[in-house]
Amino acid sequence: MVQEVLINDDYYVPDANQLITEDDKPVDNFASEKQQTPVDNFAFAKQQRLLVSSLYSSLQSQTFLAEANVGIYYTDLQPPIVPDVLLSLDVQVPKNCYMVWHFGKPPEVVLEIVSNKEGGELGNKLKIYEQIRASYYIVYDPNQQLGEKVLHVYEIRGRRYFETSENWLDQVGLGVTLWEGQFEGRQDTWLRWCYQDGTVLLTGDERAEQEGKLAKQAEQRAQLLADRLRAMGVDPDTL
Repeated sequence: MVQEVLINDDYYVPDANQLITEDDKPVDNFASEKQQTPVDNFAFAKQQRLLVSSLYSSLQSQTFLAEANVGIYYTDLQPPIVPDVLLSLDVQVPKNCYMVWHFGKPPEVVLEIVSNKEGGELGNKLKIYEQIRASYYIVYDPNQQLGEKVLHVYEIRGRRYFETSENWLDQVGLGVTLWEGQFEGRQDTWLRWCYQDGTVLLTGDERAEQEGKLAKQAEQRAQLLADRLRAMGVDPDTL
């Protein structure tokens, strides 16, 4: 039985330490939920890290929560649903799991990566996220397990999800795009966050590499200018 905590005279919420997961183990923080939901596919784990890490390295001026494999408690009567990636704006990491009643809202984006035909991404999971009323639900099906479409984007309108052909998520100011390239040593097609002009959000390593290239280009331009000045009989060191 879930223990209730008194918040005011007429409003109760479940105690997070008493919430039960599908395997009947209490979940009391983000780390424990991650340990209970291991990722057994190497590329799958990389895709999750790419989506999460690029948000934290690129959106440093914003307050948000981005996590992989963290359970969302939306009612005390059901076990949590665990999206592969979630994004929630204007919230910070709490002491406990993502309880919708604690934050006062669901995540803006929930994302599932299809690994087989039995995950229910377009069936039961869609219905649950629709019930939770997450603003956007994204299904990435890289191996086309569920049909010809690689990417499904659903937007909540009223009480229902509607699939949209738009990959721009207007309510969060971000989009998603497929990107061919290398991440953590693996060349592949990846799902990535992007700005409205299609530019992808950079990871920390990509940002450092880009800054290194810009610094090298600046050094090369300075050296070229110095060589031209010397050719004109001017010592650049005296300027």
